[in-house]
Amino acid sequence: MRKNIQPTLLIYRSLRRLIASVLCLFQTRLELIGIELAEEKERLLSVFFSGLVAMMFATMGLITLTILIAEAFWETYRWQSLAILTMIYLTGAFACVLKACASVRRGALVFEETLAEFDKDRAIFINHRHE
Repeated sequence: MRKNIQPTLLIYRSLRRLIASVLCLFQTRLELIGIELAEEKERLLSVFFSGLVAMMFATMGLITLTILIAEAFWETYRWQSLAILTMIYLTGAFACVLKACASVRRGALVFEETLAEFDKDRAIFINHRHE
């Protein structure tokens, strides 16, 4: 009767170690996801605030330029100069929207490193299973 308990106990211990290893691996991958998410959030906030400040200065510059050009041509080509400036600004805005849309479409894959690690883990488990 003692012989039947020993193999069962060994299988139980092996199973516990396997489950503990899988849980440790899963915890490591979750930590990696958290780190990548924090890095991505920091990068996006930095880009957002830099873009916001750039837009603020660009807007102030365009307003000043518009006033300067309108003042220079006020007596002769008042509405024509304002119409040309409006077309230039709208064309620039349209080009920026197209560029932003293209950038969003080809954006980097979030959690790329984590997915690569999962692929490595899967390859290791598949290779060990066939041995």
